[in-house]
Amino acid sequence: MSWLLELNETQPIPHAMALMALVCVAGMALGSIRVRGVKLGTAGVLFAGILVGHFVDAVDSHVIAFVKEFGLVLFVFTIGLQLGPGFFAALRKQGMKLNLLTAAVVVMGAVIAALSGWLAGFDPAAVLGVFSGGSTNTPSLGAGTQTLGMLPEVSADRMALPALAYAVTYPAATLGIIVTLMLLPRLLKINVAQEAEEFAAMNKVQADPLERRTLEVTQSDMAGVAVGTLAARVEAGVTFSRIRHAGVVEPATDETILHVGDLLVVVGPLRGVEAMERVIGRRSEEDLVLDQSTVTFRRVVVTDRKVLGKPVGELHLDRRYHVAVTRVTRADLEMSAVPGLRLQYGDQLQLVGRKEDLDLAAEAVGNSLKELSETHFIPFFIGLAVGILLGTMPIPIPGLPHPVRLGLAGGPLIAALILGRVGRIRRQVWHMPVNTNLAFREFGIALFFAAVGLSAGAKFFETIVSATGAMWLLAGVCVTVVPLVTVAVFARLVLRMNYMDLSGLVAGSMTDPPALAFASNMASSDAPAVAYATVFPFTTLLRILSAQVLAITLCT
Repeated sequence: MSWLLELNETQPIPHAMALMALVCVAGMALGSIRVRGVKLGTAGVLFAGILVGHFVDAVDSHVIAFVKEFGLVLFVFTIGLQLGPGFFAALRKQGMKLNLLTAAVVVMGAVIAALSGWLAGFDPAAVLGVFSGGSTNTPSLGAGTQTLGMLPEVSADRMALPALAYAVTYPAATLGIIVTLMLLPRLLKINVAQEAEEFAAMNKVQADPLERRTLEVTQSDMAGVAVGTLAARVEAGVTFSRIRHAGVVEPATDETILHVGDLLVVVGPLRGVEAMERVIGRRSEEDLVLDQSTVTFRRVVVTDRKVLGKPVGELHLDRRYHVAVTRVTRADLEMSAVPGLRLQYGDQLQLVGRKEDLDLAAEAVGNSLKELSETHFIPFFIGLAVGILLGTMPIPIPGLPHPVRLGLAGGPLIAALILGRVGRIRRQVWHMPVNTNLAFREFGIALFFAAVGLSAGAKFFETIVSATGAMWLLAGVCVTVVPLVTVAVFARLVLRMNYMDLSGLVAGSMTDPPALAFASNMASSDAPAVAYATVFPFTTLLRILSAQVLAITLCT
């Protein structure tokens, strides 16, 4: 067993890797323990790393540095891919107000951290950790430490201060956010259950559900008209699925000719269906879907890259395969398959036709569930490379002695948000299954926490019981509580914000998943997650930039 005891000296890289794996195991076990419905989650790895780092010999610094940065990049990039599609849409709606409020939280926290450091007289490098730990924001710690390392004549001891201060302030910050969420309803006299009901009523999906109706062609001016030439169809936002002429049921394609007495199935929102009824004729009680014929329907998934971005009408599935496209389901939204609707990767199409024709049409759009569940690694690594290049690009800001960089936290995040929103560039598709995205994200943040904990562990316990540690802890609590209470009271009393949005704003402005879980448990609803997801990307980016500005202005 002597080889095992000497592993750190003889084989430092395997020693570091094995140690971090054990830290991740212990930390995730710790993070799975629930206290009043709240658990630390992956953040438990940080505290396991601190404990192990206190008792073991120093781990190879190069391995620690690589693992920390690599884990951070994986974490922020996968978050950006997940949030990208909805982030820009949220900004156009209520997101602007929410993000302005969260910007106030971030700026106030940065000012309080800097002011606390000046008043208490502790090392400016520790301010970076107090700011990041007090806001439970891991990417800002990475960005601040990176910027600190680029400054001239920064010693190794000072380089360790941000992670140490972060580790000291992080637990109290998490507790401070949860206590704030508990006290706000009492302070502002909020009935949480009633607010949840009001939020659900206000945010009820307004999109009209699709309706199917059989119409009989009675208008004489419809005789001899091709379905594809009906201008009213586009205006009404409807599609046609089946037609019965002379007792024979067939798919209703653009080339289908109408005759008086035909039965036609129309699909679309209620207003559109009623508009088509006035144009075509009258409603029939027959349901052609129940008609014993060879015509049936099938749901297929768009996975073929050749059809991505094309409108439904340009596929000409009716002309090529004699099938009708009636509905498109994207995420949880079901839409009428109007000709101008452009297709995205993963869209579900409802096709109507004969079995053999449906087989050919399904093959034309891909319909590969295997491919849909796969991660496309070529675009994934392209995105990582773009994000890293963007993060390392210097951005000069007037008044600052050194340029600001988005860093390995901000660059990949912005790249992923944009690529997730764009979805594809030519044949490269930025799609990642939800489970895969979550796995990569947890893996990345676990590596980061393990590296940070092992680095901070050597001096953690002697620091936390010292006067300096106590001052860091107090400063971190101020960074957490003061901005949250100030902005929350303003948002409630002045802007009349619902508590579901307010609690999501509180948790999201601190990018704190345990706080979000606590808010959701309080409300017995997932409604706070809407505001949380809306502010999370902008908050992360703003905290990254704020940490860099603090590093440049305070440590030079």
